[in-house]
Amino acid sequence: VQLQASGGGLVQPGGSLRISCAASGRIDTIDNMAWHRQAPGKRRELVAMITSVGGTHYGDSLKGRFTISRDNALNTVFLQMNSLEPEDTAVYYCKMSIKSGWGLRDYWGQGTLVTVSS
Repeated sequence: VQLQASGGGLVQPGGSLRISCAASGRIDTIDNMAWHRQAPGKRRELVAMITSVGGTHYGDSLKGRFTISRDNALNTVFLQMNSLEPEDTAVYYCKMSIKSGWGLRDYWGQGTLVTVSS
């Protein structure tokens, strides 16, 4: 099983960006999907999480600017980020709880860099 994140890049303050992460391999089912981020010199933190039935949870610092969604047919999770601030600059990592031939375990993507700067 592999997770591939994409969509990161440079965006100006106040702008928007959508990143995605697709899982591939021998997958039976995917439970929770989530995005975490790690800024330089800071600990990794939860950005958002979505359950298999669409329930969502967001980190306290986002102020309603981010929206997580998923496409179960594509084994993909998305993160729509609006009103981006320089403080949102970080490497964004996807995480999925996946049941496969090896049982249920968590998998992480390689990360995609989001830079918010003018």
